[in-house]
Amino acid sequence: MRKKRKTRTATIHSHARAIFRTSVSACCIVLFSLFHNGTLSAQHRGPADYALIFGTVWGPDDHPVYGVTVKIRRAGEKRARWEVHSNRLGEFEQRVPVGRHDYVIWADLRGYKSPVYKHLQSAPEVTVHVESNERVDTGVHLK
Repeated sequence: MRKKRKTRTATIHSHARAIFRTSVSACCIVLFSLFHNGTLSAQHRGPADYALIFGTVWGPDDHPVYGVTVKIRRAGEKRARWEVHSNRLGEFEQRVPVGRHDYVIWADLRGYKSPVYKHLQSAPEVTVHVESNERVDTGVHLK
């Protein structure tokens, strides 16, 4: 009787291991196909569905300025649609919809405090034109 029990237990463990291996293999195949299809579809996508406005905020001494709020709106609108902040290099970027549009960009210095640039004044607005899914570079010069 003992012999049958060991055999029966060994058979159960053997089946459990086989099922586990099959499950793990199936999961690996599914994950690989998802990853593989995802990377292939990303490579074969068409053009990006956005344009990029990229710029730098410059101080009166022609050095980049960090932490300035930059607001962007479409020409013809009164309120800003997007608000970004300049990074440590004075740079900012904002994705905008594809298509022919003019965008107005300006720096909002309300609440901006910097020991170096104590007396900054807002810069004049800058207008950029976007045709399609492109990157448009610009600069905002503070006074």
